[in-house]
Amino acid sequence: MCGIAGFLSPSPNAGSRPAVITAMLSEIRHRGPDEAGYYLDDGMAMGTVRLAIVDPASGAQPMSDHTQRYWICFNGELYNHVELREELCGLGRQFRTRSDTEVVLQAWIQWGQDCLSRFNGAFAFAVRDAVADELFIARDRYGKRPLFYADRPDGFLFASEMKAFRAHPGFRFELDPHELKSIFGIWTPLPDRSPFRGISQLPPGSLLTIRAGRPTLHTYEELAVDASPFTGTPAEAAALVRDTLRASVEVRLRSDVEVGVYLSGGLDSSIVARLATDLSSRAVRTFSVEFEDRSLDESSSQQAVARYLGTNHSSIAVSAADVVEHFPAAVHHAEVPVFRTALVPMYLLSRHVRDSGIKTILSGEGADEAFLGYSLFRETMLRASWNRLSDDERRHGIAALYPELAHFGPEHRVHVTGLLSRFSEERLAGLFSHELRYQNGRFVQRLLKDRAEPFADLLALVRDTPGYAALSPTQKAQWLEFKTLLAGYLLSSQGERMGLAHGVENRCPFLDPAVVRAAALVNLCFDDGWEEKAVLKEAFRDVLPEEPLTRRKQPYRAPGSAAFREHRPDYLELVLSERELAKIEGIDPVFAKRLVDKVMATPAAGISTKEDHAFVHLLSTAVLNRQFVMDRGDSMPASQAAEMNLTTVIDRRSSELLTGGRR
Repeated sequence: MCGIAGFLSPSPNAGSRPAVITAMLSEIRHRGPDEAGYYLDDGMAMGTVRLAIVDPASGAQPMSDHTQRYWICFNGELYNHVELREELCGLGRQFRTRSDTEVVLQAWIQWGQDCLSRFNGAFAFAVRDAVADELFIARDRYGKRPLFYADRPDGFLFASEMKAFRAHPGFRFELDPHELKSIFGIWTPLPDRSPFRGISQLPPGSLLTIRAGRPTLHTYEELAVDASPFTGTPAEAAALVRDTLRASVEVRLRSDVEVGVYLSGGLDSSIVARLATDLSSRAVRTFSVEFEDRSLDESSSQQAVARYLGTNHSSIAVSAADVVEHFPAAVHHAEVPVFRTALVPMYLLSRHVRDSGIKTILSGEGADEAFLGYSLFRETMLRASWNRLSDDERRHGIAALYPELAHFGPEHRVHVTGLLSRFSEERLAGLFSHELRYQNGRFVQRLLKDRAEPFADLLALVRDTPGYAALSPTQKAQWLEFKTLLAGYLLSSQGERMGLAHGVENRCPFLDPAVVRAAALVNLCFDDGWEEKAVLKEAFRDVLPEEPLTRRKQPYRAPGSAAFREHRPDYLELVLSERELAKIEGIDPVFAKRLVDKVMATPAAGISTKEDHAFVHLLSTAVLNRQFVMDRGDSMPASQAAEMNLTTVIDRRSSELLTGGRR
């Protein structure tokens, strides 16, 4: 795991200076605190800050092949590097290290971009072809690792985190109201977007080629959530899932450092911890969050699973005051407005994990998306079949839908019935599954001056995606979850970005391509969708305690807007007056002030979910505006940048540039 950054310059002299690339790397040094290095030639610079996981001794970056034509900066892990190394050696490729970085580079040289579909990993990387004067940047198929870029008249910039761009001469951040509209509507940026003008994300499963200063985007693998129905027995389906997940955990335990596990106490993390315990040669260390607010706390379940498995368990207690104190730091690392505070406990947990001597962790992320674990999927099935159901069937469906939500309780049954009836027909083409959720997004739009259709860009995305229209309503819901909330929030803001804030790498066994394919094969083959993850439970029924197998999924929640009313931090001043709110481009200060006033004056029970989300969206946007837009000062001071452990410096600029000459 690492962070990468770099730039191409239209002029040989423009910006190809060690100080610039060093300063860019210094902005993301938290991602790779072990060592750093950079490569320079007449037209570009690129570098890596490294978190040494595989082959710490000889895997330094940037790395080249023996001809020094190809250079790579690699962020992530290639889990099948052992198998690919053997295959490449059989084809005559020679290796100088044991690192997975060299496997990626040799695979690129051998197969070109076709290597990407062979990779099982979490990655974002850049390859420089110094002879052809080309740059290639690529990202893994599910978006586990971030990669941003900005195509500007003064050069092409790329980095694992946008904050690296602050160090490039002349770069300035500006919030983009058009993108805020979409982010407020669907809770995350679209796969190719960011909240800032002129900055894009490389979409998951994509490759960008830059030749003669012109970037060309190519999708190397489309997301597939459909598959031919499984033809075996239920026992064979369970065996397929069990064996595939076991293999996934096994390759993710490949590491030259100890690997821990995040344990929430639910089914998914319990399965990961079970498999890690079975496959590890040492006692597995598990980590979790406890909440002082008992309505949010799941520590009893976590401790029960840890005792059953015999793990070395450790947890931290998080209070509402902790969430308020560390909210700005978490938002700074997320680099995007967020709709809830759940990223903050993960930020604090990763710090605890690193302080405990662990820098690689397994988590259960992706299981709900792959195995249809969310209530959203059951809601979609209920609404899609609504007009064919009897009144008794509708009542049964509603009762089983969201048992954890008070506003879906028996006393609200008449209201809920009317609501589901109104949303039993599609209103937004292709977005049927998410239309109820997106009503909260429509409310948040009132924070903006521009209240045009917030879902226009998402509607265009699904319209233009080959094969999307032919998917079932449940499969469309699954596709949308993979493309939006999973990649844009759970894997990034709440996952990778909080881990790497403290140099901790997340690995996700449920997002192994083979596991996702197996889930697509067996989902809904032997159940009606109302028993949560039925085949997955059956696969591990004999090796887990009863609780994670029988209890309904508990959504991970953290203190909301009430925490800011109770503890009133200094940075709350950013949203307490129309004058301050007017400093945020695109925000309607009148409505925003009205919302803030209500949240500050009303007990938590009087604040609706949509108001809570809107407040957190607004406050996080205000914090980002101050950190990235208003703060136009220097990046990390040169004296601190110079303290980075630069183990690899390759300067291939021509003699004219090195001596200060001009072409």
